[in-house]
Amino acid sequence: MNLAILGATGSIGSSTLDVVSRHPDRYRVFALTANGKAEPLLELCRAHRPAYAVLSGAPRDAKLAARFAECGTELLFGAAALEEVVADARCDVVMAAIVGAAGLASTFAAARTGKRVLLANKEALVMAGPLLTRAAREAGARLLPVDSEHNAVFQCLSDIKAVRRILLTASGGPFRAAPIESLDAVTPAQACAHPNWVMGRKISVDSATMMNKGLEVIEARWLFDVPPSSIEVVIHPQSIVHSLVEYVDGSLIAQLSNPDMRVPIAHALGFPERIASGATPLDLTTMKSLSFEKPDERRFPCLRLAYAALEKGGTAPALLNAANEVAVAAFLEGRLPFTGIARVIADTLEAVPSGAANSLDTVVSADEQARRHAACGVMARAA
Repeated sequence: MNLAILGATGSIGSSTLDVVSRHPDRYRVFALTANGKAEPLLELCRAHRPAYAVLSGAPRDAKLAARFAECGTELLFGAAALEEVVADARCDVVMAAIVGAAGLASTFAAARTGKRVLLANKEALVMAGPLLTRAAREAGARLLPVDSEHNAVFQCLSDIKAVRRILLTASGGPFRAAPIESLDAVTPAQACAHPNWVMGRKISVDSATMMNKGLEVIEARWLFDVPPSSIEVVIHPQSIVHSLVEYVDGSLIAQLSNPDMRVPIAHALGFPERIASGATPLDLTTMKSLSFEKPDERRFPCLRLAYAALEKGGTAPALLNAANEVAVAAFLEGRLPFTGIARVIADTLEAVPSGAANSLDTVVSADEQARRHAACGVMARAA
């Protein structure tokens, strides 16, 4: 299989390449992409020799292209090149691992051309779930979840009609037990120090606010075609049980593994077969306890906001995601306090009207409106 990895220099891209390198007889790296990290991307191309590389956020540079050509890779530039490589007839599988709304168009392009799409970019389903699932269905594409929680649900599903509840687990992040009054003073370094997972800065902050889990609730609604009322979140600090499915007969089926993204990546890559991931096997005898608790809405208001946006429907989830991206970026840059993230999102959802998400252009327009309003909200709070 020829594989394109969108977001190859990130943590998911790195884990994917590690799994692929263990199965050289099964997979060939066809394309690797990054936003602007030219040198890390070049090193990956030297190691994996893809036909194409893409720098989606960089201007054309002939000298840089010549350096990539030395390892047999054609370097392309600009966001449109992402869609070109995933639509190439020689590409069989696409790992969609670009973080945020920036990955929307390329994920759609992969679905529209009937590819197997390994979905690590949850924002595509958050922003345009009905549109993406319909595009995949019409083109014969297969959307396979890579988020550890959704991949766990996928592994536990046997009869979707008999499902009573889907339980998405969350670690609770670094502030699960911190005094609520201390959260105003949280620093970016503290928010990015996830207790169990190694992730990028934006996703780490989303985990700390539990917006990541809110986005996953929306993603699960469209991936598994279940009503929001059937999707619940439980805090599981050990990050060993990655999600559970409860059936109408009372059975509760869970997927367990060490917190290593190579496990869901290998499952999605090999499906329906099982392939080695390189992850350390789980030793049950070393575990002292597995605990679960309900999330505290006062501590994690972003989770409530995500459920509200999903219930409202239309472009509301796109507004939610856009406001969150702006607010998190402002927090990481020191322009907004940690608790201001939820306030900016709530204000944006209240102020920007939502409508029917009947086209990709409509979704993109809503995203842009929300970003403008959220940016103003950040400036007002910083003044």
